Amino acid sequence: MTTLKILAISAVCALTATLGGLPAQAQTTAPVKARNVVLVHGAWADGSSWSEVIARLQAAGLHVTSVQNPLTSLNDAVAETRRALALQDGPTVLAGHSWSGTIVSEAGGDPKISALVYVAARAPDAGEDFVALSGKFPTMPARAGVETHDGFTKLSEDAFLKYFANGVPHKQAEVLYAEQQPTAAALFGDRTTAAAWHTKPSFYAVSKDDQTIAPDLERFLAKRMNARTIELNAGHLSLVSRSKEIADLILEAAGQRT
Repeated sequence: MTTLKILAISAVCALTATLGGLPAQAQTTAPVKARNVVLVHGAWADGSSWSEVIARLQAAGLHVTSVQNPLTSLNDAVAETRRALALQDGPTVLAGHSWSGTIVSEAGGDPKISALVYVAARAPDAGEDFVALSGKFPTMPARAGVETHDGFTKLSEDAFLKYFANGVPHKQAEVLYAEQQPTAAALFGDRTTAAAWHTKPSFYAVSKDDQTIAPDLERFLAKRMNARTIELNAGHLSLVSRSKEIADLILEAAGQRT
């Protein structure tokens, strides 16, 4: 190898080390200005869980789509999300809550997507066994309320109100319980083939009082993706109980505020 080639390789290696790789590079770039937002709900919920965030984003002039995630398989959920993305007319922020962070990681490589937002969400790496990863962190009390019927799961009313919707006013939590959608038991073991957070600017909202996903797991995921991170005094449904802060984070990801 010539001296010139050795010097060139050394320079590239030094530059890579300085930048910290692609995720760090993505975070130092100002967000692309986007007017479209696609929202995806998680397990034991439906698209209405984003209602208060939607109203705030629309008031800010954004075009918002809430995907009705079928919760039958990762492939089905990603297909539904991609149908919504195909209808967007420019740069788009993709945001997911809870399990649908898996969809954000898988579908987030779409060229239209300018930024990713994770709300108390999973954020798997490509091919990662997320069940094994989460097993390294405390098991949260909502897990004990999972009921399985014919291959689909729901949360018991007690677990939903106490642990899944903690921090949400009781009457509102009861409505959300009535709206929860059955979720395929196999869904939680599905693995992604991609992890868009490696190359897209990413934002993460940690729920400090989460009783469904361990807050320390959320912090680990946010740090791993080098996300712009906020921590909220909220339970798992921060998109309901702290809708202003979640909407503000999405607006930041859309380049609408700093």
